[in-house]
Amino acid sequence: MLLSEVLPDYDVRTRNSLALVAPEDHVWEAIRSTTLAELRVARHLFRIRGLPSGPDRAFLELEGFRRLAEDPGRELVVGAVGKPWSPRGGLGHGADPRTFVDAGHALMALNVTYDGATLATETRVRCTDAAARRRFRLYWVAVGPFSGIIRNDWLRAIARRATSRSPSSRPGRPRP
Repeated sequence: MLLSEVLPDYDVRTRNSLALVAPEDHVWEAIRSTTLAELRVARHLFRIRGLPSGPDRAFLELEGFRRLAEDPGRELVVGAVGKPWSPRGGLGHGADPRTFVDAGHALMALNVTYDGATLATETRVRCTDAAARRRFRLYWVAVGPFSGIIRNDWLRAIARRATSRSPSSRPGRPRP
């Protein structure tokens, strides 16, 4: 798994998935092109947090996150470095979580995978020092549940988009 190459060690890991049967090319096109406007709940959570929430922006093009690795048709990994506990997310533009070492930051990576039956995303976060880890854990108590809501909303939007091109496909329900 490419995510394990990008961020093998982590302080926090979450995984969300849903059953989905759809043509692989439809799913991968949907992964790349699903916009915030299609995320029924997440776009409002972004707006409340003060994060970029333009409706035409692709979810994978969120401010501060960058594409780190890809195995076409199998896995895509994006990541960022920042201080998510700060009011605006404090993401460092251009910073790479594979090589970043400065104290006081969180290294974040997110993947999305599709195996023909399950669409899944895994999020990993590793903090660069104990102080950042404490800040992140406090932040995660409040924000972690909303992160899961965002990931499930994204998976459902991908499934809607992928299956709208394939009438015989059926999106499933998110699984924790």
